[in-house]
Amino acid sequence: MIDWPTMTALRQTSPLDHLLTEAQRALDTVFGNPPAARPYPAAAGEPGMTSTERRHAAGLMRINHVGEVCAQGLYFGQAAVAHDPATREHLLEAAQEETDHLAWCAARLTELDSRPSLFNPVWYAGSYAIGTLAGLRGDGWNLGFVVETERQVEAHLDEHLETLPPNDLRSREVIQVMKEDEARHAEHAEQAGARRLPFPIPGAMALASKVMKTIAYRF
Repeated sequence: MIDWPTMTALRQTSPLDHLLTEAQRALDTVFGNPPAARPYPAAAGEPGMTSTERRHAAGLMRINHVGEVCAQGLYFGQAAVAHDPATREHLLEAAQEETDHLAWCAARLTELDSRPSLFNPVWYAGSYAIGTLAGLRGDGWNLGFVVETERQVEAHLDEHLETLPPNDLRSREVIQVMKEDEARHAEHAEQAGARRLPFPIPGAMALASKVMKTIAYRF
């Protein structure tokens, strides 16, 4: 008698299986609404804001949503080619927490009567390509990209905490939890053996991030 569950478990993943998995992840990230595993951190009441303040808050949260789309693409691209199973697991675990961030930012955009970036498919595809290239250089470089990405994200979240409308406590609560998670991801990647990225890669990443933020704020 054939034990089908055992046979299924033992069957090796084919290239087609891998392609379909990556395609599903991309569709879920860009067009879906993946649920968060953790509760929505915004507990404060909805503040009274002027239309200008609401547009500004929405622009910042759209940038944060794009950042999470990019993080998903980067981590999934890196995990797809990671050599060490422990590194792959680290990347997928970080991606799961970024899924929480993605859901929270989407929820906050809805509360602000706004929408995600129109260019999310482009942001995801570019980040996935960068993640794959980084992963092909080896796991040390893979983790080095995680550290640099998280440090830059942490810095722009600090900027958003400074420039949000003063009474927008709901957005602040979301961003604060995200910032703590990003710092932890970077610390874990360093402990796992991340290599410091050489010049001019960090500067190029910062420049690409600046372009993305400028576009995503409005579109």
